[in-house]
Amino acid sequence: MSGEQAAVAGQRESVSLLVDCDTGIDDALALAYLCSQAHVELVSVSSTPGNVAAEQVARNNLSLLELCGRPEVPVAIGARAPLRIPLTTTPETHGPQGVGYAELPEPHGKVHAVDAVELWVEAARSRPGELTALLTAPLTNFALTLRAEPRLPELLRGVVIMGGSYYYQGNTTPTAEWNTHVDPHAAAEVFAAFSGLPEERLPVVCALETTERIELTHEHVAALASEAGCTEPELVLPEQPEGRRSMASNELVRHVSDMLRFYFEFHRRYGQGYVAHIHDYFAASVAAGTARYGTRTATVHVETAAPRLIGTTVADFRGLWGEPPNARIVSENHPGEAFAELVSSLGGLARRLPDTTGWERP
Repeated sequence: MSGEQAAVAGQRESVSLLVDCDTGIDDALALAYLCSQAHVELVSVSSTPGNVAAEQVARNNLSLLELCGRPEVPVAIGARAPLRIPLTTTPETHGPQGVGYAELPEPHGKVHAVDAVELWVEAARSRPGELTALLTAPLTNFALTLRAEPRLPELLRGVVIMGGSYYYQGNTTPTAEWNTHVDPHAAAEVFAAFSGLPEERLPVVCALETTERIELTHEHVAALASEAGCTEPELVLPEQPEGRRSMASNELVRHVSDMLRFYFEFHRRYGQGYVAHIHDYFAASVAAGTARYGTRTATVHVETAAPRLIGTTVADFRGLWGEPPNARIVSENHPGEAFAELVSSLGGLARRLPDTTGWERP
């Protein structure tokens, strides 16, 4: 095992992130968490089509950044569809707007005039060795950026990918994870671009076998509201009617609670219990340097041809293919620590933010 990482609050090294997401409930939670971290610089947030269309992703990102006190962060759009196949979205999983039952405020800011790919290339070239890419969406925009700047793996400080599943059941087909299934051709191009690079240059991959261990429950929502200083307990319970809206006294908690209730109901509907797998939060904590984890180096293949296996990711951990490694796959994480970090940090942000809506309990 390699890649063991740990971070101690108060001793966190500054991190500058290029974030690419398809927001998405778990993307939203990840983005809000990053906004709560004083040591994290959000250089830009690019919007990839996935959970919803790219324009809706960008609106969600603008609204969340403003809500979380980071209105200055550029939000860009790149691709509007996967590289070679039609776009599939997931309103049944994340809601028609991508954020469950939450009704986010209309953003004041606008999408950046520069295309996401151009923005990333310019940033990477101007700050070589400084920026880490956090990719929680299908890898369309990143693949296009690699086409525009093949030196990107050398220019970036690091890359963290949420995607794939290895020796583990898929969440979209029996073998495929959502992000790689939406744009398998992009994922294949991305992994190929890192083939043969030194181990420290290989992307850290947060796949389903570890992200599904980050299983959020209604107790975590209650703890978050308490940490945020809400005047009454926030109860998001399985016996409550579906679609019930939060009455929390804190604006950010209300929106997060309404997102997560939808996500709980989705997971229960598909036989997984009244829980939420917040895949992208874990990837964000890895990129931010706040998670403790271990990795195994591997050669990843993404299937792009076989109809029933499209988007399937296979990892050769033992070098049986005789091909150089192209990834470091997370093999160990610590859910208890992850939730303690999330509740403390996101709850602290919620407590500090002003409520700009003038909302009062009905």
